Order: sequence, then structure tokens, then C-alpha cells
Amino acid sequence: MLNNTLNNKIKALVVDDSAFMRKSISIMLESDPEIKVIGTAKDGEEGYNLVKSLRPDIVTLDIEMPKMDGLTALKKIMKDCPTSVMMVSSLTTEGAEDTIKALEYGAVDFIPKELSYVNVNIIKIKEDLINKVKEIVKQKILRDRLRRVQKLNQRKSPSTVVANKADIPAIGYKAVGLGISTGGPFSLQKVIPFLSKKINCPIFIVQHMPPKFTKSLAERLDGMSELEVKEAEDNETVRNGVVYIAKGGQHMTLKKDSFDSVVIKISEDPSETLHRPSVDVMFNSVIDIYGKYALGVIMTGMGKDGLEGIKKLKELGGYCVAQDESTCVVYGMPKAVADAGLADAIVPVEKIPEIINKVITNEK
Repeated sequence: MLNNTLNNKIKALVVDDSAFMRKSISIMLESDPEIKVIGTAKDGEEGYNLVKSLRPDIVTLDIEMPKMDGLTALKKIMKDCPTSVMMVSSLTTEGAEDTIKALEYGAVDFIPKELSYVNVNIIKIKEDLINKVKEIVKQKILRDRLRRVQKLNQRKSPSTVVANKADIPAIGYKAVGLGISTGGPFSLQKVIPFLSKKINCPIFIVQHMPPKFTKSLAERLDGMSELEVKEAEDNETVRNGVVYIAKGGQHMTLKKDSFDSVVIKISEDPSETLHRPSVDVMFNSVIDIYGKYALGVIMTGMGKDGLEGIKKLKELGGYCVAQDESTCVVYGMPKAVADAGLADAIVPVEKIPEIINKVITNEK
């Protein structure tokens, strides 16, 4: 009876060198009746061995630990027994850089390390943790998907894959808007570095992340790409051929200045959105400036942020590319667009840069 009960629950493993963190995360997870913590470990080596023996559905993994650090343990886990891993990350510049590396190595998401039951945000942190765990584990074929997506690392250039819907026409696009969340840093590395240097329009990206993390992500992508990639700044003039990533915790919008140039605005308003930055807020603003000549791209992530923006784009006669289920870490945001019949192409992640290059530069 006990085994049957456990089999119906999400099995979690908590790895952290801090006894307080192990206890705090375990309490948070088990506050939901559908989650059971089946083990805890105090360092990466012990955690790696428990992953192999216990086969959890999901692992929370600290980065800084003695004996074997989290990044080393993560690489071993992904090589020997691919499992959904959420990193426990310090909200510092160094912590952000390590987290970006972890997401490159195959971690599916992260949670902040600054956890305390006296923290006023603790209820929201707990809700976010539980929602992420449930949504990630719900992807029943994630282990196979992790193996498949990992193979993309071995490719020097995107493969040729045929879209399963009509080709997107080259209508003279003036901008690209891209929305992405869970699994984003890894997936963006399969897109941004493969964009042609001939692209002569701005690209605006919203990736759901805290401050510092978006800057580290932008710097990492910039070092890999022919196009300039940067974290967007308030009041900067938009330049063609630049990829702008919205700052964590802030919305990115656009407006025209007195010289008719497009200027980026970074703000906490509107404050009532579920996400900040919000894909919908960015899309709506991009569409206000560029109309149907903004190409919409929706990639891996939880929820449906971006759906309303894509609806607005389609009403104007614009076009949308959605990432397919097989290469998403979480098939939520693109699924919402696809289910609404708004996606003009539904393709694997490695096909997305090929489409963008083709319709914007007319490259074959």
C-alpha cells in the first residue's frame, strides 16, 4: 500500500550542503500532497549516487558544495542518468554565471537560494517551486527529450527539418519578438548563435529570469554569436542587427522619440502582470511600433505568456513560429499558441534560426 502511494507521487531528491536548505526545501516540497522527498544528500558525489540508485523524478541541486560541486555532479547526472534537475542558485553575479552554465549542461530550471521562513516572499517562492516541479515532471517523455536535446550540443550547425505547417513568407520584417521561459538559456544557445550577421533588424527577447541572470545570459550569448547580444537598457535607441534581452524583474517596451527613432523603456509598470518581464507586454509594444512586420517566436516555457501578444499580431496579418513539443523542456507557452491555431510553423528548436534567417535575409 505504501509503495502504491509513493508510485503516485512525484519523487524528489534534495542535494545541498546546508542542513537548513535541505530541510527548508523538503518542507516546501512536501507541503504539496503530490510530492514526496525520497532522499537528501549533503554533497554532489552523494547526490549523484542517490540519483542512480533512487531514480527520482526531479532533483534540486545546490551549486557550491564540498567534495563534488553541483556543476560537476550535474554533468555526471546528465551523462549517466539524465534526470530533471533544478539548480539552487545564489542571486549574485557569480551565482548567475554558474547558473547559466548549469542550464547549458542540461538543468531545466533554478530556484533562488535566499530562502527563509521569515522572508515576505516565502509563500510565492514555495508556490513557484511546487508549480515548476509539477509542470516539469508532467512532461512524461522528458528523459528521452533530455537525451535528444543534449545531442544538439554535438551539432555544428542546425539540421534541415521540414516545418509541419505552411512556410512563413518573407514580407519585409522590421523586427523579431521572442518569448521564452523554462529551458530558455539552453534553447537560446541553439538559436541566437546561428542567426546570420546579415540580419538587419532588431530582435527583442523576454526570458523569465531574475536580475543579474539576464545580464549573464546576454553576455554568454554575445560571446557565441555574430550578432551583438546585450541586456536592454532604459532610454537606449534601438539599432538594427542587435539582440536585446529584457532585464530580469523589469518590463521592456518601446516608444518613438521626437526624432522618430525607436527607444527602449525599462520599467516595473505594469505591476499587475504574472511575469516581469512579460512576453505579452513586450509583444504588444513591439507590435504597436512595427505592426504585422514583427515576426513572433514562442519557445519553451510554462504557462501561456505571449499568447495574447501573438493573437494581436495575427489579427494584423502577422506570422508566428512556435517551438515543437519534442525539443521543449516544458511545452506550455508554444502549446498555448499552437492549440489556439496561431502558429504558422511548429518546428524543432534547431529549425528556428533557419526560418528567421530565410525570411529576413532571404538566405536559402
